Amino acid sequence: MSYSHNDEDLRQELEKHLSGLHRQGAISNWHDRRIGPGEEIHSQISAQLDAADIILLLVSADFLASDYCYNREVMRAMERHEEGTARVLPIILRPCDWQAAPFANLNAVPTDGKPVTSHVNLDDGLLEVAMAVRRAAESIDRDRSASVGLGTNLTDSVESPTLRLRSSQLRVRREFSDREKHVFLNAAFEFTSRYFENSLQELQVRNTTVETEFKRIDANAFEAIAFVGGMERSRCGIWIGGLVNTDCMSFSYDGVGQRNSINESMSIDDDGFTLHLSPMGMAWVGEQRDANLTHEGAAEYFWELFVGRLQ
Repeated sequence: MSYSHNDEDLRQELEKHLSGLHRQGAISNWHDRRIGPGEEIHSQISAQLDAADIILLLVSADFLASDYCYNREVMRAMERHEEGTARVLPIILRPCDWQAAPFANLNAVPTDGKPVTSHVNLDDGLLEVAMAVRRAAESIDRDRSASVGLGTNLTDSVESPTLRLRSSQLRVRREFSDREKHVFLNAAFEFTSRYFENSLQELQVRNTTVETEFKRIDANAFEAIAFVGGMERSRCGIWIGGLVNTDCMSFSYDGVGQRNSINESMSIDDDGFTLHLSPMGMAWVGEQRDANLTHEGAAEYFWELFVGRLQ
């Protein structure tokens, strides 16, 4: 369970609802309050994130505001989701703006992302969460049974938490197909498009002198504009493709135009385990920038270029 300590009461209530699954041996729970005296906090959390079959993100405004939860736990959870080595369940505890988070494309719990605390009865919301965890555990069990040709059910095949101790070093290097890279790039573009549209709206709400415009040019391109006091202060175009390489995402301060002038470009790369995006660094001369970016990292990279002209 990844959560903010400000939500500890809700985490404890959720554990009560998961107690039945725990007694069945279907799950074993872990959160950072299980770290013993003298144990190293960060290494324990990292080890559990790497070993867990199901990762619950207990989402609230405090959770999203926590740099540790967001930058370390959420990002690692999403890496494992993309690898297909863990099920990530976003659990919306309290009302908050989570729709632009890295996990926004995952099916949130309770139904339709209705916060647990917005239910008439708190138990109703937590029951939905417990049932979602049960379905995830049963699905994992079926997949494992099928992989070894067994027709066992949940209670027959689940090992005890002690017997299931294993290494977290289970990744194997692989080659990614052109199709996988194509899907990854398109998903990155769609994420960046939503990220810009939502950020432009919020930029205008928070700054009374600012007006913004988001324009989707076509399936592979969009433009963003910011006006301050009626004067255009920043514009950019982002599209799939580049001057030479088509497997990239390009950025231009001139807008989309004829797509023949770029100020920055983001290409697909991999480390043998996962796909990521790498900027050319054209816009940050003399400054070291992160090279291995997630979808959100790439979107924020481009947003910094755009909003920097207003700052």
